[in-house]
Amino acid sequence: MAQDGQQRTDSDALMSRFTRPEQTFPTLTPPEIERIRHFGEVRSYADGEFLFETGKPGPGMFVVLKGHVAITQRDGLGHVTPVIDQGPGQFLAELGQLSGRPALVDGRAEGDVEVLLVAPDRLRALLVAEAELGERIMRALILRRVNLIQGGIGGPVLIGPSNSAGVVRLQGFLTRNGQPHHLLDPSSEHDAAELIARYSPKPEDWPLVVTAGGTVLRNPSETELGRAIGMIGGAKDNRIYDVAIVGCGPAGLATAVYAASEGLSVAVLDTRAFGGQAGASARIENYLGFPTGISGQALAGRAFTQAQKFGADIMIPMSVSSLDCSRANGTFALALDCGDTLRSRAVVVASGARYRRPEIANLDKFDGRGVWYWASPVEARLCAGEEVALVGAGNSAGQAAVFLSGHAKKVLMIIRGGGLGASMSRYLIERIEATPNIELMFNTEITALEGDEASLLRRIRWKSRLSADEDSADIRNLFLFVGADPATGWLDGCGVTLDRGGFVVTGAQSEQNQGRLVAPLETSVPGVYAVGDVRSGSVKRVGGAIGEGAQVVASLHGYLGDAAKPAL
Repeated sequence: MAQDGQQRTDSDALMSRFTRPEQTFPTLTPPEIERIRHFGEVRSYADGEFLFETGKPGPGMFVVLKGHVAITQRDGLGHVTPVIDQGPGQFLAELGQLSGRPALVDGRAEGDVEVLLVAPDRLRALLVAEAELGERIMRALILRRVNLIQGGIGGPVLIGPSNSAGVVRLQGFLTRNGQPHHLLDPSSEHDAAELIARYSPKPEDWPLVVTAGGTVLRNPSETELGRAIGMIGGAKDNRIYDVAIVGCGPAGLATAVYAASEGLSVAVLDTRAFGGQAGASARIENYLGFPTGISGQALAGRAFTQAQKFGADIMIPMSVSSLDCSRANGTFALALDCGDTLRSRAVVVASGARYRRPEIANLDKFDGRGVWYWASPVEARLCAGEEVALVGAGNSAGQAAVFLSGHAKKVLMIIRGGGLGASMSRYLIERIEATPNIELMFNTEITALEGDEASLLRRIRWKSRLSADEDSADIRNLFLFVGADPATGWLDGCGVTLDRGGFVVTGAQSEQNQGRLVAPLETSVPGVYAVGDVRSGSVKRVGGAIGEGAQVVASLHGYLGDAAKPAL
């Protein structure tokens, strides 16, 4: 009895560390547990036995029927930290269990434990079938991931100077993908200094990344890191999907949510992170239904979770190198950068567009070393109290300027044209004009970048387009939002028609579609569709991309239905 009292006291102390603890760790009632029973099976665990382990695929959600389970964090440096203690009526899971991803924490039985185990596919069925109960569970799963991220609990350990290019790159990658991690700076962390002494990294090795299993990686690529921490799934058992969606921005996510919720088997692939360019928007204030605004990252994160809830297989980071439209055996074949092939009956091109690189000498030299194409809290941390420059005149540039103004001493907004009205929403123009530390520089373009011996940006030069005047300033961080080019190189050779700018032509615009009835979003290749920024003629707005993602699902049903009909 005294031991039970101590467990409750310890659990209460740990619970106080979490935001909204009553929603993060709710206790299910006996009737609610009974409703869950037919989705799972009863399992028993002996004292000290692991229910799930860090870095190993999670078997699903556990509902504790008897006993207690201790949840602890274990990192690759050998540290074990208590997270929470869970008892009867509570459930053990977080967002990764929707898709069988590796667990981020350990769960160990304290005494004999009896649980109800709900496998990932049955958990998704539960969330859909039991609307009210599913809402409570889903909210808890989301809040648990948020708390893990905010508390630096679980995930890989990054070791290196916080301002190094490699650290910023990988922190940005993990943050945009909602992956918990924490950073140790060797200048102040004893454990980091010890590891560095053992591995003797060179400057180009930053950061060292330590996975939960203790594997040490030297400045890995995003794909290497994704594989090491179990982010990347793959086509299961040579599965043929109803639809493969290439691109995980708003258009791709909308397609995934609506298609998966209507029973289609869906695979979504993206080379970097969910959210696309919209994920770079610090605050979207003109999106329907969010009067106080929402960040692009938050909006995309919700859609990402929705897509998984309905069973979409999301593979990030995973690049598609080419598309084979010959339809051998009736399917399209997508060649993946890992060497595998993914097959589907239909394809949706949602690969979006990438920010252009202006023609500035030595620009590549400073990528990730002072030149950025994204304005997130990771980059904002580097700008605290400094002057920064931002190039661009669209909504993304405006949102980034307003966001950075809250961190930087001053934001120089460099605009090639003579005004903002033609390319930016009025509410953003008014916000920028009312922000005292944003300086607008019209009819201006950057002419040169200068750095130090470590190839870090230190100074920029610019000139007026209306005169010969040239000026410069000590600027260590330059943000570029200067238009975008379509990401369509992977479509070469498959017969999909592109316009002069490289965007995908759809519907009656395509010469190949003349004389036949086609869906507005269908390309020149039957069964291949295009939505969002990558499509020729799209409005290049988040709302438009989401609308097209929803719209294309009706066309997919029609195409797949016709393909399944026997020939007469």
